[in-house]
Amino acid sequence: MEKRVIKVTAAIFVNDGMLLIAKRKPTARLPNLWEFPGGKVEADETPEACLKRELKEEFDIHVNVGEYLGSNIHTYEFGTIELMAYRASWETGDFKLLDHEEIRWVFTHELDKFDFAPADRAFVEQLMNGAIEI
Repeated sequence: MEKRVIKVTAAIFVNDGMLLIAKRKPTARLPNLWEFPGGKVEADETPEACLKRELKEEFDIHVNVGEYLGSNIHTYEFGTIELMAYRASWETGDFKLLDHEEIRWVFTHELDKFDFAPADRAFVEQLMNGAIEI
């Protein structure tokens, strides 16, 4: 029997040449690891709608979801996910930490200083080697 792949979205925010990264809470699954914010796609929801909903829930902001940047499939102990990355831009709202320990705006060359969740690492590499342009 084939395992179901959990579809998850990630937002690649770029502002003044910097990227937004978020640190998971110590009580979360994959505690204290950094990630590109987003979340699990619900039934009958597009990835773009998911990102808008998740970013509203996690930061109380409204965003514009842009270009699809690719996906990465990663198997964790709890299951296999397909992480789909999209460009996103902030529209309105003040960032509130409702679901993360910390957020930071960092330059691409600084990404390797942070311990990212395994599924996000493929996007870190692509950003650092220029495969995904910011």
